[in-house]
Amino acid sequence: MSATAGSAPPIASQEDAPVLIAGGGLVGLSTAMFLAQHGIKSLAIERLKTPSTLPRAAFFHMRTFELFRQAGIEAQVREQSEREFVPEGAIVAVESLAGRELAHIIPNLNEGVEALSPCRRMFVSQPGLEPILRARALEAGASVISGYEAAGVEQDADGVTLHVRDTETGEPRSFRGRYLIGADGAHSKVREALDIPLLGRGVFSNSVTIYLHADLAPLIGERNFSIIYINNPQMTGFFRLEKGSQLGFLVVSTVGDLSRPEANNAAVDVSHERVVELVRIAAGDPKLEVQIDGVARWRCTSDVAESYGKGRVFIAGDAAHLMPTNGGYGGNTGIHDGHNLAWKLAMVLKGQAGPELLATYETERRPVGYFTVEQAYTRYVTRSAQHLKADDFQEPVSDFDVELGYLYRSPAILTEPGSPEVHEHPWDSHGRPGSRATHLWLERDGKKISTLDLFGQGFVVLAGPDGGAWEAAVAKVAALRPDVSLQFHSIGGAGIHDPEGRFNEAYGLSSSGASLIRPDGFVAWRAEAASGDPAADLARALGVVLKS
Repeated sequence: MSATAGSAPPIASQEDAPVLIAGGGLVGLSTAMFLAQHGIKSLAIERLKTPSTLPRAAFFHMRTFELFRQAGIEAQVREQSEREFVPEGAIVAVESLAGRELAHIIPNLNEGVEALSPCRRMFVSQPGLEPILRARALEAGASVISGYEAAGVEQDADGVTLHVRDTETGEPRSFRGRYLIGADGAHSKVREALDIPLLGRGVFSNSVTIYLHADLAPLIGERNFSIIYINNPQMTGFFRLEKGSQLGFLVVSTVGDLSRPEANNAAVDVSHERVVELVRIAAGDPKLEVQIDGVARWRCTSDVAESYGKGRVFIAGDAAHLMPTNGGYGGNTGIHDGHNLAWKLAMVLKGQAGPELLATYETERRPVGYFTVEQAYTRYVTRSAQHLKADDFQEPVSDFDVELGYLYRSPAILTEPGSPEVHEHPWDSHGRPGSRATHLWLERDGKKISTLDLFGQGFVVLAGPDGGAWEAAVAKVAALRPDVSLQFHSIGGAGIHDPEGRFNEAYGLSSSGASLIRPDGFVAWRAEAASGDPAADLARALGVVLKS
């Protein structure tokens, strides 16, 4: 793919950053932040010169907030969420805001989360979140350039050149890095340059998002609703409103007679008169005063890229998977893509791991992407498009399975026989290799911490109070591999208390066993009990993960 119709600009002779990121939005900025956590500088190139101010709300799950917690921005993001939205709301279906309630899909946004995570689900607008991500990434050493879009990609044995052009003048420019991440959205130029097709159902509806100001408070009353699905004979869709019920958006999925194919083309008429009419129908007030701030047309799909990259180039977020908005999985899944890839790139760039480790990005993330896309589609056809009478969807699983229970199988995991393939409820994983390490509340220096607070930078070995042999094993392996960060924590022993005495059960260990946790907080390997030579066992497991 060339940057211009003529010859491509010359390849940059000097490296601009070890990692280039095409896209400086939600996924690109998160990935830059994660890379910076591991000491890797990146350069994110964003198409928009100034960020959009439209109140695009995003629903962030527990796992995403766990990653924000590791990055040191959880409190900031939570404060921003509380400024914008009323927390702990319900997800409901109604005929209209003024009409009768049809179903309580989720009575409380955070029902049951305390047992699984130190974090809570929250809404925060992208205009509110992205400046926090950008500031943290820049503070940690990343760079961001705005006003350029990807136009071509070239790679060789030593690195990648990203050709871009100024979105206003068309002036070409090139950047050079060791690796490139395409986080440039649904219409990814990086994916196009790699000639990677999307596989799935294709477009099954054309939807519209209407950004609006309107006094909806009298219709909402004292009810605390987070997502309000609208189902009536004239339209289907959902509202998401900020605190005070004056500002937000309405997504319109279908219009009119659902037995007619044109019902799935809600975007056919986006005139001012029509979108105002749709807001009034959804509100149930034909005389509602409405200010339209913007309208976005978009195609509803459920697709996954055939591969997640080629050579030194990887794709993440909407560039790699497209899904319905139901469940809010898209942005979260993209952020998790970047988190998975960041530590692997860091270890390869630092010479701590072999390049084979990078192949496990696709091996681990693509099955998760497919599973998540399918669960989002299930929620779409059962909540927003029952008229489709679709029978090509998966059985719905618990939201906890999708948010926290996805599993990795790859050469970077020492999978145990009989392990599930893709997901299980996080209550059932018990520290299984390939699962996210279990959250438990502990005490250290008189302060309450989560097991998850022990992870994030390097590898961590956890053992119970009778696992003293593992402390010596860690010291021995760390001396053999001084380039790799390897820490040991005795849970329930000196320093870290286990008030409820749940560690061994939660991690599937005997009192002498141990678990090896990767930098991304996933269990790589465990020994249910100490062997005759725990140092040799640990060294072998670490070598398998690092491909070295």
